[in-house]
Amino acid sequence: MLNNIKKKLRIDFDKNTKISFYLRGLWIVFSPKFLYCKNLEEKYNNLDSEIKKKIDNRINYYNKVETDFFLSSKAKTIREFINKEKRKTYFFDLLEYLKYFDFSKKISYIFGDVIEVPETPSIVKSRPILKDNNNSVLMKLNKVRHFIFVNDQQKYEDKIDKVVWRGKCYRKHRKLFVQNFYDSSLCNIGQVNTKGEINVPWQKEKLSLHEQLNYKFLIAIEGNDVASNLKWAMSSNSLVMMAKPKYETWFMEGTLRANIDYVLLKDDYSDLEEKIKYFLEHTEKAKTIISKSNEYVKQFKNTEYEDIISYKVLEKFFKDSK
Repeated sequence: MLNNIKKKLRIDFDKNTKISFYLRGLWIVFSPKFLYCKNLEEKYNNLDSEIKKKIDNRINYYNKVETDFFLSSKAKTIREFINKEKRKTYFFDLLEYLKYFDFSKKISYIFGDVIEVPETPSIVKSRPILKDNNNSVLMKLNKVRHFIFVNDQQKYEDKIDKVVWRGKCYRKHRKLFVQNFYDSSLCNIGQVNTKGEINVPWQKEKLSLHEQLNYKFLIAIEGNDVASNLKWAMSSNSLVMMAKPKYETWFMEGTLRANIDYVLLKDDYSDLEEKIKYFLEHTEKAKTIISKSNEYVKQFKNTEYEDIISYKVLEKFFKDSK
């Protein structure tokens, strides 16, 4: 019953509408706890062995903690979390799965763009891609902004022979990128800042997601943490280009394969025009990478598996914490 209701509420949520998101959030807050039975555990146990292996790999990727640990002094019980935490996007996304557990259990979490590894295991949206990032336990947070996918009906061959990018440029690497390529004949690139330096040649009009899909090439550039457009870009029929990611979220950016799932650019983007010209001349190679991108995205579209993994990541967290 619960999953059917959640599925119906997801229809508009996937379109990134605020009204449907907050309606769904209210449902999560006020829905009776008895609806949150152990059906996800049953579904997990009934999975095919090959699927279960893939599911387990993702669970252990998000939650790398393998030993017992003590929680941060700032840890809260689930009951305290519900009563005291501000009811915003991160709150709703985490509560959706916390409600499967005893409200007396304690949890440590850090909301926002997290770019450092916590001193003790904590639930986060993002973490640096490092060998020793075990204390950063990833959950699928701020979904309304980050997890948008598209159904792109336009063929790659029919798109504009340029790369497109729009975004806010307050960080140095983004500023340099825009200033270097805003006037290139191969690019439609510009900042859409709302404060600071806006009377500059590289300040351009906003382009909607669907307008950007008219272009053959899409750039993903990290901001405070990950590139928020990467998910929808990789689900499109455009070719995604980016520098090697430094941060990751539930999308597991650290597992993306350079020049297989996306086109790798130098950190300073100095090879951007060279790569555009190459793939304009090698259409089939571009389409092969696009196909791999689309295939990678598919694993995040199965809502039942996403529910199971989210639940099991938290279950592992509570099992190991003291």
